[in-house]
Amino acid sequence: MSKLFKYIFITILAVAGIDAVAQVNNLRAGFRSQAAPNTQMNRPRTAKGKKILEARNNFIGQQLNLSDDESKKFWPIYNQYQQDLTAVRILKRANNSSTAANGTEQVDKEIAYEKQMVEIRQRYRDEFMKILPAEKVSLLYKSEREFTDELIKQLSERSIRAGN
Repeated sequence: MSKLFKYIFITILAVAGIDAVAQVNNLRAGFRSQAAPNTQMNRPRTAKGKKILEARNNFIGQQLNLSDDESKKFWPIYNQYQQDLTAVRILKRANNSSTAANGTEQVDKEIAYEKQMVEIRQRYRDEFMKILPAEKVSLLYKSEREFTDELIKQLSERSIRAGN
């Protein structure tokens, strides 16, 4: 089972397609990267990661049925949203490593990271609402969850078939 979680973790990092070190440094410096959609920071590290990222974006694009104008405005903001969330997830995972010394400090950091993720979601929800109608923003979050659930389901099925 831990092998499955390791594979999912690696896959999710690849899906996000960011340069983790740069994002952590940006987060610590207190500013968001303004990278363009096709820059190095948005490229997955592996071919599988690229395929998953493309599949996610295609799925979301089909679900949202974006107009050309909506699409031009939406994708750069969505990519930045994913980068910001992933940067916090990386810090959160590092906080949960076995090298963390103080239990109270670790719990406080965990809560702080969760708060940062909520703040990112709220900030980008407002950005998405400037571009898309509320129904499409709601569908975006539903589509992300559906895609993630399906990805985990397929990875789990592959793991079971492989006998792991």
